[in-house]
Formats: sequence, structure tokens, C-alpha cells
Amino acid sequence: MTDRHHLLVRGATFAAVGDGGDISGVRGGNAPDGLFVRDARHLSRWQLTVDGAMPERLAPVVDGDTARCVLVPRGGRQEPPAYTLFREQAVSDSAFVESLRVTSNRPVPTTVRIAVTADADFTDQFELRSDFRTYAKSGVVRGREVLDDGVEFTYRRGEWRSCTTVTAEPAPDAVEETGTGARRLVWALDLEPHASVELTLRVMARPHGDRRAVRVPRSPAAVSEQLRAAEAEFVEGVAFPTGWPELAAACARGLADLAALQVPATGPDGETLRVPAAGAPWFLTLLGRDALLTSLFTLPYRPEPAAATLLALAAAQATEVGADAVAQPGKIVHEVRHGELAHFGQVPYGRYYGSVDATPLFLVLLGAYVEQTGDVTLARRLEPHARAAVGWMLDHGGLTSRGYLVYRADQGGLANQNWKDSPGAICSADGSRPANGPVMAAGAQGYAYDALRRTAALARTVWEDEVYGALLAQAAGDLRDRFQRDFWMPEQSFPALALDGEGRQVDALASDAGHLLWSGLLDKEYGELVGRRLLEPDFFSGWGVRTLAAGQGAYHPLSYHRGSVWPHDNALITLGLARYGLHDEARVVAVGLVDAAGASGHRLPEVIAGYGRGGGGEPVPYPHACVRESRAAAAPLALLTAVGGA
Repeated sequence: MTDRHHLLVRGATFAAVGDGGDISGVRGGNAPDGLFVRDARHLSRWQLTVDGAMPERLAPVVDGDTARCVLVPRGGRQEPPAYTLFREQAVSDSAFVESLRVTSNRPVPTTVRIAVTADADFTDQFELRSDFRTYAKSGVVRGREVLDDGVEFTYRRGEWRSCTTVTAEPAPDAVEETGTGARRLVWALDLEPHASVELTLRVMARPHGDRRAVRVPRSPAAVSEQLRAAEAEFVEGVAFPTGWPELAAACARGLADLAALQVPATGPDGETLRVPAAGAPWFLTLLGRDALLTSLFTLPYRPEPAAATLLALAAAQATEVGADAVAQPGKIVHEVRHGELAHFGQVPYGRYYGSVDATPLFLVLLGAYVEQTGDVTLARRLEPHARAAVGWMLDHGGLTSRGYLVYRADQGGLANQNWKDSPGAICSADGSRPANGPVMAAGAQGYAYDALRRTAALARTVWEDEVYGALLAQAAGDLRDRFQRDFWMPEQSFPALALDGEGRQVDALASDAGHLLWSGLLDKEYGELVGRRLLEPDFFSGWGVRTLAAGQGAYHPLSYHRGSVWPHDNALITLGLARYGLHDEARVVAVGLVDAAGASGHRLPEVIAGYGRGGGGEPVPYPHACVRESRAAAAPLALLTAVGGA
């Protein structure tokens, strides 16, 4: 497919359409193509033809909350187009709606034949990833039923059931077979001279197990009204900085994106919640680490996501050992999936616990939430979950036996289970030696330290358990002493990225050191050395701090975690710099990120390439980045917290 993809996002639903509004169903590439709900593709083909031919784009889709484009029939300069098509599309919860207005350009009556070819393959999102994996799916039964006003596609595999219903107003004159399983909805429209006729097509997706009553909006304009209302509610009461309008615009854009990225989840008592999804297109679901960091960034301005995230993660907390999902009692979930492959256990991500840092971050957010809001009710309600999380850190997590939080590569899931979770991300400076055996990642130790300290405070002030609080405070102090002894590299005046299974330092110079500033794990002298080192040219690109300092053998500016620039990573670094009193350095990083956001409509992407800013220009995109990502959307709020708005 040569078209660019344009993403329309609302909750757990997104559509990726081309420049002309079509969905081709082509597999491969950086982004999936279609309408997706709860990890399944509910529209795999959606193609418009006019008088039997694909129209030309007069004005392609532009990015926005709705997709609008202008099309004309193919022709030449000597024969102006007989009519113009104005196409607008939008998504809402489990629904897609399109308005198609056909306007005659002729002074005489004319007839135009419009057709929309539709199909639903119900492919699981994991099948569309470019990892060359295939999945056996036996006993699949597909159905296609013609309706009075459209067509319905059904999918069945054992107990799994899914359905997509396409309806139109006015109803099509016919629904034709295509020989491929797709169906073609056809209209013969009579147009008076210079008159217009409008068609509205609505798509309702019913994923497996979702019994909610879905209402498809009457038009894309109605969806826009809903989105504006949701965004206004999310932004209400937030005081944007007046002295730095570019940061204010990035904060506003981020909050608007977060309003669209809220997905449903369930609390400990079965209550319905809305929590931040990780990002579109591949991660429009609850990821523990992502939701926790997003909620921490937004906490001073919008505390509701923090409370919802804590409750949702408490409900999904592991209670027993599950080897396939890397589950252990007290561990906080890494990823929750609702698709067919997860349902049948063909991927481990239905509830997957392959994260070493979601559990301490859960405790960090709980402590920060109480400190920010004064709401001790939630801390009392979640006391058993918090104690279980501490228990995991001390026991299965490795703090007692190894002195540090530890993870091991999961053969069926993630090799690395810290935030830099791509293969090879935890490596030596020259890139020749990935960390083997049990891995003790530096950033996770900082989170554990902060988690122990904050939970100790909760134990003393909320749970009235002085003994438990003292034990946790002692454990935090001991961890700090061990870390500075074992991780510090004197010749580099910098902490190691990790320790390997034999306790050897993994010596790459990496941005994770900035997370230690955010957590407060380093002594002041060490913290100041680290903070200033992160602003040296090999680390700081001009747009932000690179994940790996340039000049090392492992560095690559287009690597996911070995040289790129991540906004959320830099947000944590900026908060850490401010914590250690390095306010000038914090502002330098904040300015770089705000300028990067300004180059793309004030929206920060998930990640950008690590190329230097040079003489100005714009940041180079990372080719596989999520277009909308919750941590990146919340990052400007963290910058506001760190440096203020002046």
C-alpha cells in the first residue's frame, strides 16, 4: 500500500485509513490497515469506486480526529470531472461511520454508480506484525448475510464469536458478491444539475465477549462533538503556563490525546474503569508500566487516571505462579490482551507479567497519589495489594536473595523486562555482549528504592504499622548503599546500565541513569555528575537525551533503545534533574522536547531518531513509532512540573 496511514482513535477502537479513505487489507509495513476493536480487525477492506473505477485524490486525508478527503473521477485537463466526492470518516467505541457527499459539476441531470467493497477478516493484531510468525486456526467458520440495508460478517472458532455489521442510509440498491468473500454495496444515484446526494455508512463491531449495547453515531460530525466534549472534560481545570505558550500547547495536545486513549478496565470489585492505553496502533490496551508512568505524569493536574490505574492493576495482580505468563504472587501485570490468540493461549499476553518494574511503579504511584491528593481511602483499600507487591519485590523479585530486582529472559515472551524491552537493549558499550542470565537493570533498582520509601511512609501514616514501615525504610537504605557500591563505574563517573547474572557491570552509558535521579537513588555528588553528563553532546541530541550515548559501538540513531530519543524517558530525566537542583539542565532538556513537539503539531511521538539537531531542521521520525502514545502525551505535563511554565 502506497498510501500513508491515518489513525482515528477512540478508546479501544482505532481505524487506519489511506489518503483516499480506503482500507486495502494489505499485510506488512509499519502500521496495520483496517478497523480494529479489542485486538481484532473488524474491517479488512473498505474501498470506494465510482462508475467502476477508483477515484483520484483531489485533497488527501489530513491528520485529525476525523478523516476528510476530496475525490474526483479520473480524467484529463480537457475533461473536467463530472462530480466531486467529499468523504469524511470517524470512529467511536466499537464503531466506524462515514459520510459520503456526491456533488454534480454538470448543468444537466446525471447518474453516478457508487460502490463500497467491504470485508471483515477478524485477523488478530498479532498476526499482522512483521515478525514472520504464523498461528494455526482450525475449525474457523465465516459467514456473510445480506441485510435490507447492508451486510453482516460473522466469525466463529470454537466458543469464540465475532461480528461486524455494515449498514447504509439510504439502503444500497444491491449487495453483490465479489468472488473473494468481500461484499460490494452498490447505489445508482440520480443527480440533478449541480445538486448533491449524501450517503451515510455505519459499521458496528461486536468483539467476542463484549455484550454492551453499541450505538453507532449518526455522522462523523456527531463523533467530533463527542470527542470535543471528552477533551474539554479532560482539560477542564488544568492551568496551562502563560509564559511559555509552546509548552502550554503541548500540554493541551497531550491531554486531548489522553482523552481519546482511555480504554475500559475492571476494578477489584468488578467496577468499570477507564485507564490510559499504551498507544496506537499496536498497544491500544492496558500496559502496566505505561499506564503507571502516564498516571504519574498527569497526577498533579488530573488525578483520576491514577486512581483508575491503581484499581485496574490491583484487580489484575497475580495471586499464584504461572510459568507461561511469568506470573508470581503479588506481581503487577505487564500487558492485558483481549484477542483471539490470547484467548486460546497462542500468545501469552492475555494477562502477561513479564515486567520487572511495573510492581515497584505501582507502589510509587500509590504513595504519590496519597501525597498529592490526601486521599487515604484508596491506600487503605489497596493495602493488601500493596503489601503483596512488596512481598513480590522481596521474594520472587530478588531483593532478598540477590539484593536487587532481577529478571530472566522469557522464551515465549520478552527477553528484556525493563522499559528497554527490545532484544539486545541491555548490552555492553561496544555492543558485543548482551546481558546474559539473570539481569539486574539499573532503572528498576531506582523504582524499587522509591517504592520501599513511599510504602514505608504509607505504613506509618495510613496503615499505622510502625514496625513494617521501619523494615521497609531499612530495606530502602540498604539497597541504596549496595547500588552505589556495585553499579558505579569510577572510570566513567557513571552508573552501569545493569549487572549480569555473574554480577558483572554491563557498561553501556545509557539514559536509564536519569531515572535514578528521578527515584533519588544516588547521593547528591553522584547525582550531579550524572545529570551534567547527560547534557554532554554525545547524550543530548538537541531534541532530548539519547537512550545510549553516541560514540559507543552499540549506538545506532535508528535503534529502538540503543540511540533513539524517547519523550517519556526524557520527562523522567527532567524531573530527576530538577530533583537534584540542576534546573538549568532540566530546562535545556524541556526546551528540546517542546521544540520537537512544535515540529509535529505540538504532539510528541512515542520515540524519535537520535540524530543531532544540527543547524535547526526538524527531528527525524523513528519509523515504527506509535503515532499516539500515552506516556509521550503526558510528558509535557511532567516538563511543566519539573521546570514550570516561565
